[in-house]
Amino acid sequence: MNESDYDRLVTRVVALIAGASGSGKTRLARLTGWPRLRLDDFYLAATDPAIPRSETGVIDWDDIRTFDTDSAAQALVTLARDGVVTAPVYSIADNAPVGVHIVDATDAPVIVAEGIFATAMLAVCKAHDIPVIAIWLDRGRWITWARRLRRDIRDHRKPLGVLWRRGIALRRAEPALRREAIEAGFTPMTMRQACAALSASARSTPA
Repeated sequence: MNESDYDRLVTRVVALIAGASGSGKTRLARLTGWPRLRLDDFYLAATDPAIPRSETGVIDWDDIRTFDTDSAAQALVTLARDGVVTAPVYSIADNAPVGVHIVDATDAPVIVAEGIFATAMLAVCKAHDIPVIAIWLDRGRWITWARRLRRDIRDHRKPLGVLWRRGIALRRAEPALRREAIEAGFTPMTMRQACAALSASARSTPA
Protein backbone atom coordinates (compact mmCIF):
# COMPACT_ATOMS: atom_id res chain seq x y z
CA MET A 1 0.00 0.00 0.00
CA ASN A 2 1.51 3.35 -1.03
CA GLU A 3 1.02 6.77 0.55
CA SER A 4 -1.90 7.67 -1.73
CA ASP A 5 -3.70 4.50 -0.63
CA TYR A 6 -3.43 5.59 2.99
CA ASP A 7 -4.92 8.94 2.07
CA ARG A 8 -7.95 7.11 0.68
CA LEU A 9 -8.65 5.08 3.81
CA VAL A 10 -12.08 5.81 5.24
CA THR A 11 -12.16 6.90 8.88
CA ARG A 12 -15.70 8.26 8.87
CA VAL A 13 -18.46 5.92 10.01
CA VAL A 14 -21.56 5.73 7.83
CA ALA A 15 -24.73 5.37 9.85
CA LEU A 16 -27.44 3.81 7.71
CA ILE A 17 -30.88 4.54 9.11
CA ALA A 18 -33.66 2.46 7.61
CA GLY A 19 -37.23 1.93 8.73
CA ALA A 20 -40.80 2.19 7.62
CA SER A 21 -41.94 5.46 6.10
CA GLY A 22 -42.96 7.62 9.05
CA SER A 23 -40.80 5.81 11.61
CA GLY A 24 -38.73 8.89 12.42
CA LYS A 25 -35.60 8.37 10.30
CA THR A 26 -35.28 12.05 9.42
CA ARG A 27 -35.89 13.10 13.03
CA LEU A 28 -33.18 10.72 14.25
CA ALA A 29 -30.76 12.00 11.63
CA ARG A 30 -31.39 15.59 12.68
CA LEU A 31 -30.97 14.74 16.35
CA THR A 32 -27.44 13.52 15.71
CA GLY A 33 -26.40 16.86 14.26
CA TRP A 34 -24.13 15.08 11.75
CA PRO A 35 -24.04 15.62 7.99
CA ARG A 36 -26.92 13.82 6.33
CA LEU A 37 -27.28 12.26 2.92
CA ARG A 38 -30.99 12.12 2.15
CA LEU A 39 -31.39 8.95 0.12
CA ASP A 40 -34.92 9.95 -0.90
CA ASP A 41 -33.25 12.62 -3.04
CA PHE A 42 -32.13 9.84 -5.38
CA TYR A 43 -35.57 8.89 -6.63
CA LEU A 44 -35.92 8.82 -10.39
CA ALA A 45 -38.04 11.51 -12.03
CA ALA A 46 -41.55 10.42 -12.92
CA THR A 47 -40.69 11.10 -16.56
CA ASP A 48 -37.86 8.55 -16.55
CA PRO A 49 -38.77 5.78 -19.02
CA ALA A 50 -37.26 3.14 -16.70
CA ILE A 51 -39.54 3.94 -13.78
CA PRO A 52 -41.92 1.07 -12.94
CA ARG A 53 -45.65 1.60 -13.31
CA SER A 54 -48.71 -0.52 -12.62
CA GLU A 55 -51.20 -1.43 -15.32
CA THR A 56 -53.14 1.70 -14.40
CA GLY A 57 -50.04 3.85 -14.85
CA VAL A 58 -49.54 4.61 -11.14
CA ILE A 59 -45.93 4.73 -9.93
CA ASP A 60 -45.10 2.58 -6.91
CA TRP A 61 -42.66 4.80 -5.02
CA ASP A 62 -41.96 1.98 -2.55
CA ASP A 63 -40.50 -0.16 -5.34
CA ILE A 64 -36.69 0.08 -5.30
CA ARG A 65 -36.72 0.35 -9.09
CA THR A 66 -37.89 3.95 -8.59
CA PHE A 67 -34.59 4.60 -6.81
CA ASP A 68 -31.31 5.48 -8.55
CA THR A 69 -29.25 2.99 -6.57
CA ASP A 70 -26.04 3.52 -8.53
CA SER A 71 -26.03 7.31 -8.10
CA ALA A 72 -26.86 7.03 -4.41
CA ALA A 73 -24.07 4.50 -3.89
CA GLN A 74 -21.55 6.65 -5.73
CA ALA A 75 -22.52 9.72 -3.69
CA LEU A 76 -22.26 7.83 -0.40
CA VAL A 77 -18.83 6.38 -1.19
CA THR A 78 -17.56 9.78 -2.33
CA LEU A 79 -18.85 11.45 0.82
CA ALA A 80 -17.31 8.81 3.07
CA ARG A 81 -13.91 8.99 1.37
CA ASP A 82 -13.61 12.65 0.37
CA GLY A 83 -15.84 14.33 2.94
CA VAL A 84 -17.93 16.31 0.47
CA VAL A 85 -20.36 15.55 -2.34
CA THR A 86 -22.91 17.30 -4.51
CA ALA A 87 -26.30 15.61 -4.15
CA PRO A 88 -29.66 16.20 -5.81
CA VAL A 89 -32.66 17.81 -4.16
CA TYR A 90 -35.84 15.87 -4.91
CA SER A 91 -39.40 17.18 -4.67
CA ILE A 92 -41.86 14.41 -3.86
CA ALA A 93 -44.77 16.69 -4.71
CA ASP A 94 -43.25 17.37 -8.16
CA ASN A 95 -41.95 13.81 -8.66
CA ALA A 96 -38.66 15.22 -9.90
CA PRO A 97 -35.27 16.64 -8.87
CA VAL A 98 -35.47 20.41 -8.44
CA GLY A 99 -31.84 21.30 -7.75
CA VAL A 100 -28.65 20.24 -6.01
CA HIS A 101 -26.98 20.86 -2.66
CA ILE A 102 -23.57 20.28 -1.08
CA VAL A 103 -23.17 17.77 1.75
CA ASP A 104 -20.01 18.64 3.66
CA ALA A 105 -18.72 16.06 6.15
CA THR A 106 -15.09 17.19 6.15
CA ASP A 107 -14.82 17.41 9.94
CA ALA A 108 -17.51 14.90 10.88
CA PRO A 109 -16.75 11.50 12.48
CA VAL A 110 -20.09 10.09 11.33
CA ILE A 111 -22.18 10.50 8.19
CA VAL A 112 -25.89 9.69 8.32
CA ALA A 113 -27.59 8.21 5.26
CA GLU A 114 -31.31 7.76 5.77
CA GLY A 115 -34.27 6.69 3.70
CA ILE A 116 -36.54 3.76 3.00
CA PHE A 117 -33.92 2.32 0.63
CA ALA A 118 -31.02 2.61 3.07
CA THR A 119 -31.02 -1.18 3.22
CA ALA A 120 -29.60 -1.21 -0.32
CA MET A 121 -26.53 0.74 0.83
CA LEU A 122 -25.20 -1.77 3.36
CA ALA A 123 -23.62 -4.02 0.74
CA VAL A 124 -22.10 -0.93 -0.90
CA CYS A 125 -20.40 0.13 2.34
CA LYS A 126 -19.05 -3.36 2.94
CA ALA A 127 -17.76 -3.66 -0.62
CA HIS A 128 -15.77 -0.43 -0.18
CA ASP A 129 -14.55 -1.23 3.37
CA ILE A 130 -16.49 1.70 4.81
CA PRO A 131 -17.14 1.42 8.56
CA VAL A 132 -20.90 1.19 8.99
CA ILE A 133 -23.59 0.93 11.62
CA ALA A 134 -26.92 -0.24 10.22
CA ILE A 135 -30.06 0.62 12.16
CA TRP A 136 -33.67 -0.35 11.53
CA LEU A 137 -35.72 2.21 13.44
CA ASP A 138 -38.39 0.25 15.27
CA ARG A 139 -41.77 1.88 15.85
CA GLY A 140 -45.23 0.37 16.12
CA ARG A 141 -47.08 -0.01 12.82
CA TRP A 142 -49.98 2.18 13.93
CA ILE A 143 -47.54 4.85 15.10
CA THR A 144 -45.76 4.93 11.74
CA TRP A 145 -49.10 4.90 9.93
CA ALA A 146 -50.34 7.94 11.87
CA ARG A 147 -47.03 9.82 11.62
CA ARG A 148 -46.76 9.14 7.89
CA LEU A 149 -50.31 10.26 7.15
CA ARG A 150 -49.94 13.45 9.19
CA ARG A 151 -46.62 14.29 7.54
CA ASP A 152 -47.80 13.60 4.00
CA ILE A 153 -50.97 15.66 4.43
CA ARG A 154 -48.99 18.52 5.96
CA ASP A 155 -46.46 18.50 3.12
CA HIS A 156 -49.14 18.08 0.40
CA ARG A 157 -47.20 15.14 -0.99
CA LYS A 158 -50.03 13.41 -2.82
CA PRO A 159 -53.85 13.47 -3.02
CA LEU A 160 -55.53 12.25 0.17
CA GLY A 161 -56.96 9.13 -1.47
CA VAL A 162 -53.51 8.08 -2.66
CA LEU A 163 -52.02 8.69 0.78
CA TRP A 164 -54.74 6.66 2.49
CA ARG A 165 -54.39 3.64 0.20
CA ARG A 166 -50.60 3.76 0.31
CA GLY A 167 -50.64 4.02 4.09
CA ILE A 168 -52.75 0.90 4.48
CA ALA A 169 -50.53 -1.04 2.07
CA LEU A 170 -47.37 0.06 3.86
CA ARG A 171 -48.75 -0.90 7.27
CA ARG A 172 -49.41 -4.41 5.98
CA ALA A 173 -45.99 -4.68 4.34
CA GLU A 174 -43.98 -3.39 7.30
CA PRO A 175 -43.32 -6.73 9.11
CA ALA A 176 -41.87 -8.26 5.94
CA LEU A 177 -39.68 -5.21 5.31
CA ARG A 178 -38.41 -5.40 8.88
CA ARG A 179 -37.51 -9.08 8.51
CA GLU A 180 -35.68 -8.43 5.26
CA ALA A 181 -33.67 -5.60 6.83
CA ILE A 182 -32.65 -7.70 9.80
CA GLU A 183 -31.66 -10.58 7.53
CA ALA A 184 -29.54 -8.13 5.53
CA GLY A 185 -27.64 -7.06 8.65
CA PHE A 186 -29.64 -4.20 10.18
CA THR A 187 -30.21 -4.04 13.93
CA PRO A 188 -33.70 -3.07 15.15
CA MET A 189 -33.58 -0.22 17.68
CA THR A 190 -35.90 2.21 19.35
CA MET A 191 -35.24 5.92 18.94
CA ARG A 192 -33.50 6.03 22.34
CA GLN A 193 -31.34 2.98 21.56
CA ALA A 194 -30.40 4.37 18.16
CA CYS A 195 -29.32 7.72 19.63
CA ALA A 196 -27.11 5.92 22.15
CA ALA A 197 -25.58 3.64 19.51
CA LEU A 198 -24.80 6.54 17.18
CA SER A 199 -23.22 8.55 20.00
CA ALA A 200 -21.02 5.57 20.85
CA SER A 201 -19.97 5.24 17.21
CA ALA A 202 -18.85 8.86 17.14
CA ARG A 203 -16.80 8.46 20.30
CA SER A 204 -15.02 5.39 18.95
CA THR A 205 -14.15 6.93 15.58
CA PRO A 206 -10.50 8.07 15.22
CA ALA A 207 -10.04 11.83 14.98
